[in-house]
Amino acid sequence: MALEALTGCDPERRDLAAEVLVDFLSRAMLDTAAARLVVGRLVSVAVIEPVASVREAVLNAVCEAFDHYSLPLELVEPLASVARTLEPELLEYTLHIFGATQDPRARSMIEPFLHYPDPNVREEARLADAEIATSMTFGDRSSGPAPQ
Repeated sequence: MALEALTGCDPERRDLAAEVLVDFLSRAMLDTAAARLVVGRLVSVAVIEPVASVREAVLNAVCEAFDHYSLPLELVEPLASVARTLEPELLEYTLHIFGATQDPRARSMIEPFLHYPDPNVREEARLADAEIATSMTFGDRSSGPAPQ
């Protein structure tokens, strides 16, 4: 299964496993509990993955999950422990993920990057912060699949 391949020795297989999981998540083929399990595993891999291309595929899969599921901050919070060490492109994914939780507590994870040297990271931090601010205004969080 793709989840098992995420932790294999071959980076190409890990990358392929993340791509397979993107397919499941982008088609909302999983119930909420299964999506949470998959995203939790993806986040764990993203925190420890040494190969940048695999880490990018994993973070992309997590971003895709937020397009179809409402997921809690606690599930992705471990990304905060590595955020400052990420390449700017990977940091953009991470900031997007924090914003997608729409959890006000994620603002403390986003705010340090509002003044980051890379303009793309700053913009993603601004967008993530704005997404949380908007969700606080409208208060429309749910725990099921997102409307499509």
